[in-house]
Amino acid sequence: MATEQTSGRPGGAVAEMKEKGEELVSSTQEQLSTKAHELGGDVSVQVRQQLDQRSSQAGEHVQAMGHALQASIEQLRSEGKDVPAKVIAQVADRAEDLGAYLQSSQADQMLMDLERFARRRPWVTAGVGVLAGFVASRFVKASADRRYEGSRSNGGGYVSQAQRSLPSGGA
Repeated sequence: MATEQTSGRPGGAVAEMKEKGEELVSSTQEQLSTKAHELGGDVSVQVRQQLDQRSSQAGEHVQAMGHALQASIEQLRSEGKDVPAKVIAQVADRAEDLGAYLQSSQADQMLMDLERFARRRPWVTAGVGVLAGFVASRFVKASADRRYEGSRSNGGGYVSQAQRSLPSGGA
């Protein structure tokens, strides 16, 4: 049995193939990394655009709510209800301020403000996270209960797509 020699080395073909494979893997990794960065940049731009657009819309709605509250303040004052009028006036002012902030701020500024708030008040941030988790768990449980009740109402068994498409008298 003769050993194949390429470039004056025994087993040179295997070594060359190994080098070419490593080069191919390396270039593929570089290409994937480049594409991932490009896609990540595209997604980041789209998320920021959506955040800008949605926050402006939310700002308009919040400001409209503030204006509606301002209108109700005069009615409360005319009825002699000064304490509720003061409370609603404060809420209306805050709503209008929040609406103006949402309309005027860019996505980057809002994210920086949110990060700054979370750093100053970590316990509030943790509490909001716990509350959001609780709400999400209740939502998941409610949807699971509906699915469970739905499966019980059709006889407790799984109905395949083929069975659904059969006429009621067919086997």
